Amino acid sequence: MDMILRPILELTVIIPGILLAYLPVKTYLRQQPGRLAAWLFPLLAGICVLGGVLCYTLRISTLPILFVLLPFVMVIYHKTLRITIWKSSSIFLAVCAVFACVNSLSRAVNAILTAGLNLTENELWFQIGAGVFYNGICLLFLLAAWYPASHAVRTMVTDENLAQTWYIFWILPLIFIALNLFMVPTYRNTLYTGRILQGYIVISLVLLLILVLFYAMFLMMANSLNKNARLVQENYFLSLQRTRYENLCTAIEEARQARHDMRHHFVQLSSLAESGDLEKIKTYLSKTAGKIPAHDLHFCENQAADSVLGYYSALAKRENIPFHVKTDLPAHIAIDEIDMCLVLSNLLENAIQASLKTEVSRREINVTAYLHYNRLLLIQMENTFDGKIEKKNDIFQSSKRPGNGIGIQSVRHIAERRGGTGSFSFENGIFTARIMLRLNEHDKNTG
Repeated sequence: MDMILRPILELTVIIPGILLAYLPVKTYLRQQPGRLAAWLFPLLAGICVLGGVLCYTLRISTLPILFVLLPFVMVIYHKTLRITIWKSSSIFLAVCAVFACVNSLSRAVNAILTAGLNLTENELWFQIGAGVFYNGICLLFLLAAWYPASHAVRTMVTDENLAQTWYIFWILPLIFIALNLFMVPTYRNTLYTGRILQGYIVISLVLLLILVLFYAMFLMMANSLNKNARLVQENYFLSLQRTRYENLCTAIEEARQARHDMRHHFVQLSSLAESGDLEKIKTYLSKTAGKIPAHDLHFCENQAADSVLGYYSALAKRENIPFHVKTDLPAHIAIDEIDMCLVLSNLLENAIQASLKTEVSRREINVTAYLHYNRLLLIQMENTFDGKIEKKNDIFQSSKRPGNGIGIQSVRHIAERRGGTGSFSFENGIFTARIMLRLNEHDKNTG
C-alpha cells in the first residue's frame, strides 16, 4: 500500500496546481465554478490515482506519466476558458515552473529522509514524508499566491494592451522547467557524493526564489506598461470625444439657429402675402424649407440632454426609426455636462447605426434616463439589431472597421472614471446598454 501511495502523492500536486492556474482567469470560465469543479476535480483525482497505479505496476518514475498527463490537463484548462491559447498556456506553464522547483526541493528532502536506509537504485519514488512535504509546500504556495493571482495577475490577463507580452512570456517558465529537469540526478547515490546534496538544496531554493522574483518583476513591469498604455488610451479617447462633442454642439447650434430664424421667415412670408405675390411666396418657401428643422420635440428640462436627444430624434425620424424617450431630468444636474452628452451621443449613435442595418419593420430605439435619489444618473438604452455582435475578451468589436469598438469603450471609460459602471447585453435581437454615472458630491451640496 505504501508503494502505491507514493507515486499517487507525487501526481496529486496537479490539483492545487490547476486551482492556482484558474485564479487569474475565473471571470473567463465557460461554466459556473461549481459546475466546473464538480466534474474536473474528480477527473483529476482519478487520473492521479490511475497514473500512480500505472507507475507502480510498470516500476517507472512519475516523470513519463507527467509528460503525457500535463499536456492533456493543459488542453482541458484551455477549453474551459474564453481566452487566447497564448494566455492560457503561459499561465499553465508558469504554475508548472513553480511546482517543478518545489519538486526539486522535495527530491532533496527525500534524499535526507532516505540517507540511512541503503535503498537500491530502482527505488523510484519519494518517501511518504517527502510526498507530504511536496504537497504541503504546493498548497502553501497556492495560499500565498491566492490574493496576487486573483487581483494583480487577473488585471494583467484582462488588459488587452499587454496582448503582445503573452507571445513571449511562456519562454521564461519553460526555461526553469528545463533547468529543474536537467538537475534530476541519473543515479540516487549521486546526491550523497561529497557536498552535492547541500549544493542541490541551495540550487533548488535559489531557482525557486529567482523564479518568484522574475514573476514579481514581470508583474510590476506589466502594471507599469499597462498604466502608460491606459494614459495614452485615455488621451486618445479624450481628444476623439472632444472633437465629437464639438461637432455635435455645432450641429445642435445650427438646428437652434434654424428654429430661431423661423420667426424672420414668418415676417418675410407675411410681407410677401400682403403684396399678394404668390410666385415669390412659392420661391421663398422652396428655398427655406430645407433649412427648417423637421420637428422640435421637448424631452426634458435639462438643456444639454434635451439638445442631444432632440438631435438624434431628428436623425431617427429621417431614417424611419421609431424613437421613444422616457426621461425626467431637471435643469441642473450635478455632473459634467460633456460627460453626460458624450455618453448619450455615443449610445444613440451606435443605436442608430445598428438600426440602419435592421429590417425596417423591426427598428426601434428606447431611451430611459432619470436621477436616482439625487446621487446617480441612470441611463438605459435599447435598440433592435440584425446580424452578429462580436466580442473579444469581453470587448465589443467595431462593425465599421477591424478592431475594438470605440463608442462602447468610451462610454465604459467615462462611467468608470466617474465612479459608475457600464454594462452591455444582447439577447433576442435587442441590444441593451445600462449606464450609471455618479453625481458630483460638491455640486450636490452647493447646488
